[in-house]
Amino acid sequence: MAESEPGGGGSTEAGSAGSELGARLERVRLGIADAARAAGRDAGELTLIVVTKFHPASLVRDLAGLGVADVGENRHQEAQAKAAELAGLRTPEGDPLRWHFIGQLQTKKARQAARYAHAIHSIDRERLVEALAAAELPDPARPIEAFVQVNLTADPGRGGAAPEEIERIAERVLETPTLRLRGVMAVAPLPEEEDPASAFARLRGYSERLRGLAPAADAISAGMTHDYPEAIAAGATHLRIGSAITGNRPTPG
Repeated sequence: MAESEPGGGGSTEAGSAGSELGARLERVRLGIADAARAAGRDAGELTLIVVTKFHPASLVRDLAGLGVADVGENRHQEAQAKAAELAGLRTPEGDPLRWHFIGQLQTKKARQAARYAHAIHSIDRERLVEALAAAELPDPARPIEAFVQVNLTADPGRGGAAPEEIERIAERVLETPTLRLRGVMAVAPLPEEEDPASAFARLRGYSERLRGLAPAADAISAGMTHDYPEAIAAGATHLRIGSAITGNRPTPG
């Protein structure tokens, strides 16, 4: 756990905040374990990505002190700044931070994102793949983990590729040395539009289609604070959870 600074009037408050963060993280980890058990799965096979959108880099530092290595960001400018500020930071176990970009990525920002992103979960068009193909990686031997984002709604403004585009985008990813195809990603529709369990079952079907093209691309990035049990039941391997761990997001500047 991150240590509070000795002395000073703010140390108790900082320690309390750190304890609350640790307690929320533990509650979510226990919830994931319960959901995995109910689904007949091993919780050790699941990757928890803590989404830190709008939170300061200091919160990411505290999370790293609690053993969190996988961090998710929605906005490139914010992710880039945090990654630069926290370069070299490791968990107590010695793991470096792994930055997961989970928001919509502008093509013109792709080369910059490639400099810090361990994974990009929002590959939703061929032009983005082409931009990433031209990127210089910090470690050419470690390509970026790529997830094809699928739109589970009828609203094109929600982000993600239409289901009929999955294989075409995946083929382009497979042709790109800077990328390693991992699987599919999606955000569940609003509850009033479709039950999360139903939506994630469809996503699992799209994952099976993708594995027909690339058997090793078996990862499913799905599940957030309010629907991760349903995602786990449907086979999710990567969970993107924010406020249940970080608390309410600050107002963006």
